[in-house]
Amino acid sequence: MTDNSVLLEKRGQAFWITINRPDKRNALNAGVIAGIARGYREAHDDKDVRVIVLTGAGDKAFCAGADLQNSGAAFSMDFSRPNVDYADLLRLSQNATKPAIARVGGVCMAGGMGLLCMTDIAVAADGVIFGLPEVKVGVFPMQVLSLLQSIAPARLINEWALTGEPFDAKAAQAAGLLNYVVPAAELDAKVDWLIGRIVDKSPTAIRRGKYAMRAIASMSFDESIAYTESQIALLAMTEDAKEGLKAFGEKRKPTWTGR
Repeated sequence: MTDNSVLLEKRGQAFWITINRPDKRNALNAGVIAGIARGYREAHDDKDVRVIVLTGAGDKAFCAGADLQNSGAAFSMDFSRPNVDYADLLRLSQNATKPAIARVGGVCMAGGMGLLCMTDIAVAADGVIFGLPEVKVGVFPMQVLSLLQSIAPARLINEWALTGEPFDAKAAQAAGLLNYVVPAAELDAKVDWLIGRIVDKSPTAIRRGKYAMRAIASMSFDESIAYTESQIALLAMTEDAKEGLKAFGEKRKPTWTGR
């Protein structure tokens, strides 16, 4: 039987990954995690894809976290394996060299917060509710914290994780989780606008830039500045960099080759 829990669709130069379980508030299960990972890989294998969009079907939920209808499966672990699939998905996202946009049209909770954090840019409808309610069912947002701690202030993370209380889109934006909050009717237009701002830029610069940002995240200043001064020298030797400078001098739009 075909698993349609995640829909993958190429729209122009954007690759859309849509969690397709609206009746379950787009909750995470093995099929959803595998489907998102497959989408990331397909997007990176296609040289024409310039940006990934991650969203949830319907207007009720982006992702409400683990599917607790079968809580035994949600928290079942094979202790012989050092890795778990959700953690591997977060790893995959952090090693990605194509930018990703989160389109958040509905509730974003628990593991859904991890999906939000694994993207580069996030846009949400103004009525969306967020939260880390894991303590209410006796667990904790362990893996989500790995990404969340580098985005939001520690005091807010403490409150969200320890109380499990929800918060609104304005609070999420103020905490750094969202780039934009817009009326629901304007959500797709804002996502399209962001896609347009990305696909007309150098894919080489974006690819190498994301790689560098990932590399320096845990470096000291001295390590980071030494690494990045060599990276800019390498980037300057690429075809895209040469084309960008030439086009600037000739007052025309550059023609990117992605090389």
